Parts: sequence; structure tokens; C-alpha cells
Amino acid sequence: MKPDYSPSLKWIAVFAVAVTLITGCNKKDDPVTQAEKKDVAQGIPAPSITETKAIAEEAFIYGLPIVMNYAVMNEFAVDTKSSQYKAPFNQISNQHHVATYEDTAVVTPNSDTPYSLLWLDLRAEPMVISVPAVEKKRYYSVQLIDGNTYNYGYIGSRATGSEPGDYLVAGPDWTGQTPAGIKKVFTSTTPFSLTLIRTQLFNDKDMPNVEKVQAGYKAQPLSAFLKQAAPPATAALEFLPASTAGIKANFYEYLNAALQFVPPTPEDKDIRARLATIGIGPGKTFEFKDLSAEHKAAVLLGMKEGDDKVEKWLSSGTKNVNGWSIGSVFGDRAFFNGDWLKRAGAAKGGLFGNDAAEAVYPYTRTDPTGEPLDASKHNYTITFPAGQLPPVNAFWSVTMYDSTSQLLVKNPINRYLINSPMLPGMKKNKDGSLTLYIQKDSPGKAKEANWLPAPNGTIYLVMRLYWPKDTPPSILPPGSGTWQPPAVVVAK
Repeated sequence: MKPDYSPSLKWIAVFAVAVTLITGCNKKDDPVTQAEKKDVAQGIPAPSITETKAIAEEAFIYGLPIVMNYAVMNEFAVDTKSSQYKAPFNQISNQHHVATYEDTAVVTPNSDTPYSLLWLDLRAEPMVISVPAVEKKRYYSVQLIDGNTYNYGYIGSRATGSEPGDYLVAGPDWTGQTPAGIKKVFTSTTPFSLTLIRTQLFNDKDMPNVEKVQAGYKAQPLSAFLKQAAPPATAALEFLPASTAGIKANFYEYLNAALQFVPPTPEDKDIRARLATIGIGPGKTFEFKDLSAEHKAAVLLGMKEGDDKVEKWLSSGTKNVNGWSIGSVFGDRAFFNGDWLKRAGAAKGGLFGNDAAEAVYPYTRTDPTGEPLDASKHNYTITFPAGQLPPVNAFWSVTMYDSTSQLLVKNPINRYLINSPMLPGMKKNKDGSLTLYIQKDSPGKAKEANWLPAPNGTIYLVMRLYWPKDTPPSILPPGSGTWQPPAVVVAK
């Protein structure tokens, strides 16, 4: 279930939230406060303690992915002083490298494919994304993700093939006709949307070829594509400064800011109405300071129980297969269908994950007995029996992370993963099986080609199967497929 690209999630600190909300909301004439006064004057009772707790819990679960996405957007496309800034809206940022231990803005970073990132501003008009012809042996994908964290479309090897093409991406209010020359129209539920482009890298010497492919990715307004006059520009916006690190101290403030750019849908109409009763919504300020001590405690307890529910879902929302957790929790609007707990679990497990048809992510922190993987205590192996490598149409990989930080691990050979393009240089056993050596120290020169360096501590492993085969043997459906990943076992 783990995706390729997700912001740091080690931030749930309820008491830090409490301190900020108590000290940070001091506007005397806030509209929410005035609305509350009006309600009291009209005899409309404020939410009870029980209701407040329930609403705070709902707000946390419903808002978690929206807030996380908003913070990443700010870091990547808004705050030019951010160390993680990539490019302004509607401009593609091509990354000419894969992730290393120095990349710390996101957890579980994908080190298989260089990224091209594009944050779309669809308010004025749609954008046209153009892709070049890509050799069939090189996997690439263009993943479209909106502010609700729905995957609303794909372009690429699996979805549309390797041919060149022009694709239109529209915001929720666009009602135009499909222009000539456009292969397909994709519609975002939000005016701001992320495009993640992955281009397969075969080896270190292959980077110039990847850069040539990346140079063929284009993004332009529809008016420019049609060679017409551009519509009036939209008003400049002042975004609330946000960061993934700041979420723990500003959750509700970020949620109110983010909801300005997430139009209501039939699925969330009711929950957003409930959130508004305690001052959560577009343009509102959650007035924690004005609550009674009992209501303050109810809010904090609601947040904690919301987080507990997300954690519980994460532990039960996947299947354990030989110690690996496997599931499918990423998808489009219809996939989630108003299941906010599933959406929150997907976000906390790792934002921006692919649909299962595009990629499946088995992950583990334990051996099959449930014992934590700890390279300071043991060496481990993973052995794929002969003829039973991960069944994919594109490629597979096994990536090493530190269990605590979920970041890549600095090591003497600068190897962060083992993937299928490396197979020609690896050594198989006499029976045709393939063994990976998972340990902090070299297993010796004879086995070093198969060595995945580990931290001197606890381990977090993520397997990635890109474009998994859908006929037996297959990992699909996730957790119930005919192919299963082999267990991580203590080396003999």
C-alpha cells in the first residue's frame, strides 16, 4: 500500500495542537464568534460536549488528506523560499536524479524513477498536458491527483500506451467541448491539482535518455494550445504559509485554509455542514479559546480518537501475506465513495499512492512471526524461488528505509534499492532462486551484488510492483492474488 511519494507523517502531537489553538486564535471580531453569538441570541443551542467531540473527530479524519496535500502544495509550488520548492503553478519541474538519503521532505521516497512534478492551477482555463513518444520498454506514467487526493486519471504506458498525445485537464467548473486534437479530457474536483510523472531509469548511465524523455513533457493553457487569446487572469491568492512540519501545530487552521480550494461535493455535503457548527470551513477560524474547558477537552479527545481510528484502520485495512502488508487503498472519487476513514488511512500510510492497476506496494516492518526487523541484531534474507520473481509488465523493486523516519538510508555503496533492471548483474543460487541479503554490513564481495544495505537499527521495507500483471500469477487483487511476496527471514 505504500506509495512512492508522501510527506512526513510523524506529526500527530495533540498537546502541541492544543497549545497553538489556545494561544493562536485571538481575533476579537471573528465572523464565527459573531455567528455563535447570533445563534445564542436566537436560542439555537451550541453543539453539546458529546457532539463537539464527535465533530472534532470527524474533522480530523475527513480533513487529514486535504491538509497534507495543501501543505505539500505550499512547499512545492507556493513558497519560493522553501527548500522543497520545485516550480510555480503550471510549470513542469523535471528532476534529473532519483531520491537519496538527502531527500527528506517526503517519507518512503521512490528511488526507481526520476520525477517530473506539475502543480496545476485550473481556475482560469484548462491545461493541456502533452507527452512524447516513449520507447515501449521504458515505463512511464502521468498520475493526476486532485485536492481531495483522488486519482482522477492516468496517462502513460499502461493507461494510454507509448504513443505521443495531447490531453486536457479541466477544473470542476469547466463546461467546454473537447477540442480537436485532444485525446482525452480529465476533470479535477478541485481547482488546484498535482501531476506526478514517473519515467523509468534503467541504470546510472541511462539518465541522459530519461532527460530526453522528460524534455518532451509539455504543459500549456488551452488557449495557447488552440492559438487563441487567453481568458482574463484570475485574482492573485495569498496562501496561508504551510509546511508538512507545521501541520502538528496548525491542523484546523490549515484545514480551514485548504477547504477554500476544495469545493463541496454530494459525498461531503453533510459532513461539511457538521464541521461548520464548530467553526470549521472555508474562511472560518476555529475558536478553541472560546470553548469551555469541557469542550476543549472534547475537541482534543476527538482528535486523538480520530487518529486512533486511522491507525487502527491502517493495521486492519490490509492483509498480512508472509509478513508483508498488502492492500489497495488509493483510487478515484468512486473508489472512496465518501469513505473518509479509508481516505485518511491512505493519506497517513503515504500520500499520492497509485491505483492498484498501476502499482502495488507490499510493505513490512516485521518478520513473519511479528518480530520487528532490526539489522542491529540480525541479518536477513529474501529468497524468490526460481521462476517466481514479482509478476509485472513494467518493473519491480525492494527499497530499504529506516523504520523510524521512513527515509532512505546512507550506506557505503549508495544503494537504496534492488530492482529488476539490476538482475543481469546479480547472482542466482544453483537452483535458480534469487536471494537478497538485507543487512548493515557487506555479506562479502561474492554476494555484494545482491546486498541491500540496512540501517544499524530497525528496518522498513517497501516492495513496488509497477503495472502488475492481471493474469495468474498476479499480486492482483492486492492481498488475494495468486503470487505472494516471500518472507523476510533471519539469515542462517
